[in-house]
Amino acid sequence: MLVVSVELLHGTFRGDPDGTANTGGLSRGEWPPSPSRLFAALVAADGTGERCRVTDGSELRWFARLPPPVIHADAAPCHQPLEPRYVVVPPKSPRKSTHMEYVGRTGTRIRPGYRVTPRHPHIVYRWDTEVSAEVLDALRRRAARIGYLGAADTPVRVRVGDRMPDLETSAGIYRPDPAGDLAIGVPEEGDLELLDRMFDAWRTHGPGVGRSQFPALRHRVGYRSPAGRAGVNRGGVVAWLRLGTAVAGRRVSSVTAVFKDAVLSRFQAIHGEPPPVLHGHGFRRKGFDLARYLALPDVGNRRSRGHIHGLALWLPPGSDSPARARIREAAFSVSRLHGHGVDVAVRPTMDETGIGGAATRRWTRTARCWTSAFPVVHERRVQVDLNEVTRWCRHAGFPAPRAFRSARAPFIPGGLDMAPAEVNRPGRGGRPYSHVMIWFDEPVTGPVVLGSARQRGLGLCVDVPGDSEVDAV
Repeated sequence: MLVVSVELLHGTFRGDPDGTANTGGLSRGEWPPSPSRLFAALVAADGTGERCRVTDGSELRWFARLPPPVIHADAAPCHQPLEPRYVVVPPKSPRKSTHMEYVGRTGTRIRPGYRVTPRHPHIVYRWDTEVSAEVLDALRRRAARIGYLGAADTPVRVRVGDRMPDLETSAGIYRPDPAGDLAIGVPEEGDLELLDRMFDAWRTHGPGVGRSQFPALRHRVGYRSPAGRAGVNRGGVVAWLRLGTAVAGRRVSSVTAVFKDAVLSRFQAIHGEPPPVLHGHGFRRKGFDLARYLALPDVGNRRSRGHIHGLALWLPPGSDSPARARIREAAFSVSRLHGHGVDVAVRPTMDETGIGGAATRRWTRTARCWTSAFPVVHERRVQVDLNEVTRWCRHAGFPAPRAFRSARAPFIPGGLDMAPAEVNRPGRGGRPYSHVMIWFDEPVTGPVVLGSARQRGLGLCVDVPGDSEVDAV
């Protein structure tokens, strides 16, 4: 096996997982440190090509082809928010013998994000693969030259070996799992060439070049944390995004249509032909297993107005990790939605405490009772009874409900009471729709989306506290 052990010399780690630390948008620090961050440190330790001094660089290409590793790290570290600070802005034309304390200088605000403090300052990355003596020796040489991981105030000692070190008994295990509860960045073949292009751009244009200008470097795969449970794989969200400006909830069909077009366009630009799971054309699998483009409204409290604050891209079970990572990368590279009367900025988010519908935990709770925020479009023109609602749940990947309520109007504040023209697509024929409240025997984890229009965000549900069953059918 190949084992890379990282010791945090100061006992803390600080890194920016998605480029939002300086915006104040982070709610938690990066943990565990991603394998892609480790790969970048190995590249920087001795360079590539003619810049190499102690290796020939071939070991990096071998390393980039490895599958996602198993990560051994603290299961419950402390995430400490850091206070913003001001730093001096250097002049555009620095003069000789200038002083940083000069009173005429201006300052800029820096938000450093979060510092993560684990109980045990060791992280171990393990690949169950054979490694040659030459590659192992080259990786050891590079590891010896790594001074820090993430921010410069995270000094580390990195060791490379072929056997597991002795670990603390309480260290957690983070395992690759497409249905896991975490998304962690990993390197992929081709990243070395992209890093070289980024370095050359930086040498030409200076610090104006940032990682955000190279979205293809982001490859996130699903991981199951030590606290995550391995259960029935019902698919999951691969990308959460936040809108720069809230959009009226009645425009849900337009928002999700533009979101779908943007994801397909970005995938085409980065990776080539999009897979059928994203657009549905040529889809040969049976069942209702297409991607779902979700608009996330603010609902559930007395001040809610149903405005859309966020977006989510859900993928069905069965997609392999590389495909999910490429789709996630395409979604995260979307920076603006434009078309069909929608024009709004978009940025990635992994926040749990976002504004209104942009809070990811709002849609991933576990509950027995759920109700629709957007109306559910019926799958057939038949009377809606428990058997029909059971059919909706089965097609959407959920267990059979034990009771339900149905009404024309929403059951929660902020729920959308929409007109037929806002629900049905032009030229497709009108379908009946209604709001529902559903009870399950066992808790169900969101996002819960039901009905024939769930691929375009209609039928999105939220959990209902209290599990009241008044007038349930």
